[in-house]
Parts: sequence; C-alpha cells; structure tokens
Amino acid sequence: MLQEIERKFKVKSDAYKEQAVRVRRITQGYLSSVPERTVRVRVKGDEGFITVKGAANDSGTTRFEWEKAIGAEEALQLLAICEQGVIDKKRYEVVVGGYCFEVDEFAGDNEGLVIAEVELPDEEAEFDKPDWLGEEVTGDERYYNAMLVKKPFKNW
Repeated sequence: MLQEIERKFKVKSDAYKEQAVRVRRITQGYLSSVPERTVRVRVKGDEGFITVKGAANDSGTTRFEWEKAIGAEEALQLLAICEQGVIDKKRYEVVVGGYCFEVDEFAGDNEGLVIAEVELPDEEAEFDKPDWLGEEVTGDERYYNAMLVKKPFKNW
C-alpha cells in the first residue's frame, strides 16, 4: 500500500538554514481539499507534481499518498483551475541522523509560519530531534497545507 508516515513540528529557531542541503520554492494549490481525499498540484523548482492523499489515521501520522511527476507547464495550467488560495513556501531540506527534515517557511497569507516534517519508515521509528525543532503538531489539522489555504495563519 502506498502510504506516508510523517511527524510535524513547529520550528523555534532558524539554525536549520545553515544545515540545509537544498532549498527550493514551492507553489501549490488544491483541486480537492476535502480531508478524505486531497488532490494537490505543486510546482517545486522547475518540476511539477500531482498528489492524491487520503484521510489521516487517528494519530495523524499515517495516510495514503500517491504522487506523480508531471511537467511544470502542466502543473501551472492545473494551478489555474485549483480551488481558491495558493500555498507559497520555501523548503529547506536538512539531514539529521539519517532522516531528511523538510522545513517549510511559508509566505503570503501564511507568512511567519515555519513547520518541519520528517517522513519515517513506521510510526514507532526513533529519530534525533535537532535543537531547532519545537512543539509537535502532528495530527493538528490547522497545520495541514490544505487547511492553511482555507484558514491561513494570518487569521489565527
């Protein structure tokens, strides 16, 4: 089964920037943002992607995920017909203890929000937590990108 297992955290300092192995801008929108089946269109650097995600389990760590690379031009055309609202962010990839943390600095209506995610092989996996990692927000739907389109951080 295709699934994503991840944990999500607030970020309490910008020390991750010095440790980043890659930085890319991401623009994304949603063809469907209902929790049972989100369909996301994303432009990451010069690449396009379409992603389908299912509902999260009770802990919020695990859910179905299918992603397919598409052309950047196709992704831009799909973004034009997405639901209202766009996520614009800069992603820093930081490797700590064998895991890649993706740290997203949001812009636009979500300016000021910085979240780190780490994908894990299973829900019980142990991992090193860098000093810049803050409070865990896994399962808190306010921090889902699909929700940040509807209820942006600036309105909290």
